[in-house]
Amino acid sequence: MSHVLDLGRRIELVPTDPHGDGITIALYEEGGREEGGGRDGAAFRVHSYSPRPGARGRVGFVRAAMAALGGLEPLGEAPALLRFACGNDHRLACRRVFLEACKLASGTELAAPPLLVEDRRSGRTLRAVGLGGGAYRLEADGEDEAARARLEALANGLVKLAEMKQGPGGAVEVAFACGRAHDAIVGLLLPRALNVRAALREQEAAAARGILAAPSAQER
Repeated sequence: MSHVLDLGRRIELVPTDPHGDGITIALYEEGGREEGGGRDGAAFRVHSYSPRPGARGRVGFVRAAMAALGGLEPLGEAPALLRFACGNDHRLACRRVFLEACKLASGTELAAPPLLVEDRRSGRTLRAVGLGGGAYRLEADGEDEAARARLEALANGLVKLAEMKQGPGGAVEVAFACGRAHDAIVGLLLPRALNVRAALREQEAAAARGILAAPSAQER
């Protein structure tokens, strides 16, 4: 018999996890909790209703991958929940971190991605340099008009994928509204930001197939 759990609001779904024996696995968001007299911001939970052997281990790996790839951390009194240290939900970025984590096979060595990407179109290495206050400047090996155009495209991709804003330095600076650095998120999204249309199509496809009417549909 199916049991409905109070997991918060589901914000992303992988209906058939290729590395988890085809189980359905989802990301849920819970509202801020009281801690030390204040609010600690939104928390996120990775969950699967699947009773299949290995489902719990797969969920644990995806949760660990999200921590490594996106810089999330376990909530002190509830280690099954993840949050950003800044207290902001960064919901759009968190959804992307979840999708990328689900692409990894369990047992994959986990590490935060570097703040650079090889741009095949221009043949240059593009990198993000932290400026403090949650801001980053995008730079390329060699500065010319073509490189500037690719950097501006990269900045636009980060704005769309992580809800960043344009920094004070113009079109090649971006910043997180929370004012805190999130190197892991930036490093993870740099390759995706170069082809932001494909990344957005993937998100739209995930949203379109992520409609489950009842837990009975989530038992895979």
